[in-house]
Amino acid sequence: MEPKAHQYTIRNVPARIHRALRAKAAVRGVSLNTLVLQVLEAEAGLVQPKANDDLDDLFGTWVQDEAVDRALAEQRVVDSRDWE
Repeated sequence: MEPKAHQYTIRNVPARIHRALRAKAAVRGVSLNTLVLQVLEAEAGLVQPKANDDLDDLFGTWVQDEAVDRALAEQRVVDSRDWE
């Protein structure tokens, strides 16, 4: 028989952590409570981490950066002399 669940109170959570957790919960389509329970369960070593064999975890993580955009644009320039 599973023992009674416990209540936790976490104080002084910085706004940046709160925002990040809320955003991650929204992306996963779960409540903040469910997300925190999943993280606690994983950190406690009670679940096996999912073996990634694809790049799904990277989807939606692109950050707009002008320096990267410039570097990519430079790489996309075709020198017609290379094709003579």
